[in-house]
Amino acid sequence: MDEGTLPRFGEPPRERADAARNRLKILDATARLFAEHGVASVSMDQIATEAKVGKGTLFRRFGDKAGLAAALLDARERDLQEAILSGPEPLGPGAPPGDRLLAFVSAYAEFLDDNLDLVHLSETASPGARYRIGAYGFWHQHVRLLLAEARPELDAEHMAHALLAPLAADLWQATRSLTAERARQGVEQLVRLVLSGKA
Repeated sequence: MDEGTLPRFGEPPRERADAARNRLKILDATARLFAEHGVASVSMDQIATEAKVGKGTLFRRFGDKAGLAAALLDARERDLQEAILSGPEPLGPGAPPGDRLLAFVSAYAEFLDDNLDLVHLSETASPGARYRIGAYGFWHQHVRLLLAEARPELDAEHMAHALLAPLAADLWQATRSLTAERARQGVEQLVRLVLSGKA
């Protein structure tokens, strides 16, 4: 698999020093408030007050809470991306594609569980939001390439979406009555069925 074909995401644009300071103040304040009160309970007004910036600055920079959630997730997503591109096996290069696919599903399930409220907000801000964010494009391309190598007879483009579907934040949130471990095992079982040719 050519890892160079995976689209990178999350590279911050160049910005003025004062804009960079404001961005960091806003993200620090947002992270604190979300951790203390929960994502749903925090307003944009509270964030602007906590960050000591004007509401206009906040809205111009991030648009809404979904934009803030995406920005907070950015560094965490890049860590997982780097592990996929250059980390140790089986998540990183070198392992068989099926092993890498299972390692990715497990790693993403853990990431999702750790960041569920933020991912949910970023994926459900508007209809189809999940499929427009750069992170989803990366995850889909990675799964598609692994599937194309492991099961070349499949429609890897479509099947990659099907394997990522159980990892959607709204479904993960709706099944919180399951333990995170049980949910992760269910997705891994689905991947194993696809890899085995029994699904």
